Amino acid sequence: MLKGKKIIVGISGGIAAYKICSLVRLLIRSGAEVKVIMTPSAVKFVSPLTLSVLSKNEVVINMFDEADPAKAESVKAGTWHITNGLWADLFVIAPATANTIAKINAGITDNFLLSAVLAARCPVCLVPTMDEDMYRNKITQRNISDLKKYGYRILDPVVGELASGLYGPGKMPEPEDILEFVNGQFVEKDLKGKKILVTAGPTVQPIDSVRYLSNYSSGKMGFEIARAAQERGAEVTLITGPVNLNGIKGVNRIDVNTSEEMFEAVKKNVKGCNLVVMSAAVSDFKPKKVAKGKIKKENAGLSIELEKTDDILKHLGKNKRGYKLFGFALETDNQIENAKRKLKEKNLDLIVLNDPNVKGAGFGTDTNVITLIDKRSVSELPLMTKYEAANRILDAYSGK
Repeated sequence: MLKGKKIIVGISGGIAAYKICSLVRLLIRSGAEVKVIMTPSAVKFVSPLTLSVLSKNEVVINMFDEADPAKAESVKAGTWHITNGLWADLFVIAPATANTIAKINAGITDNFLLSAVLAARCPVCLVPTMDEDMYRNKITQRNISDLKKYGYRILDPVVGELASGLYGPGKMPEPEDILEFVNGQFVEKDLKGKKILVTAGPTVQPIDSVRYLSNYSSGKMGFEIARAAQERGAEVTLITGPVNLNGIKGVNRIDVNTSEEMFEAVKKNVKGCNLVVMSAAVSDFKPKKVAKGKIKKENAGLSIELEKTDDILKHLGKNKRGYKLFGFALETDNQIENAKRKLKEKNLDLIVLNDPNVKGAGFGTDTNVITLIDKRSVSELPLMTKYEAANRILDAYSGK
């Protein structure tokens, strides 16, 4: 997403400035080119040398270089903020203190960072970070509101423990969350106005009060589909079985356990959807009877009679009204043939074929190797991250 993107990271004087080292590293790792501007106050909290090494670029701090005034006036002070305002694809200020926010709103340019902001032609993102009372102050809220109206993009602070010892809003989001926000700035909102339902993860079918049948699904693929759809502007509902994954900002998450619970949640939320993506690994079988209490291990030769669970995908295909339906197929033999049969039998518009035997694919990985199959074509895709795969799946819906 960020490969080849040019990003200026501005740092103002807040205690959270030390976390920006991690943000710069994440941006570089994502393929972006990064330049850093610091206010004179920011250097009290984090070393410019560290940021220079991480960004692979000189860090700019002062309006004038006292060691070489001629150089500063002709090169840095005279043109740097202009040329880099044209160079950058995105300008991110984190932490953005109350002082910096107020000065931007007033058009004050008494340090190099503020001069660069005023000269920037690219979108400017602010990450307000300060103590609770400063953040809640009506003047600060007015400044933030004004900047939103001017087109500045704001990543709201989170609630947490602050440097003052208070607990409340004003804490800077973690670098990973800022990276996600930055990624979102480059995503085309081609799914705006669309309502998308995604299922993810495994389901669990109880054997007794402490044991269950399940599978190895981590839910990562479904979560990345939900994330990508939300970033592209869709209204997303994510129904997930038990997974060890954090929620996604802006996505309505519904947690379930059994296949029956997932079926009910799907039926309740499918109305009005434009697209349903069934990536969950729903259990095909369940114990016919669930034992009361815990089955003792002394019961040698124990056998469990199984019965089929309801076929959610088949139900959706049979009752399809106004939505496209995408399903998944995990196949180890005759993959294309079996996937095409499932595409037809379930009345799907697209099926995503996974082969768990391929390196980098299958359960629990952050990458995937998928084949997209519809009624007209078969498209084999190379190894890619699950986020990239999610966007390719959504491209199939949007017509890209």
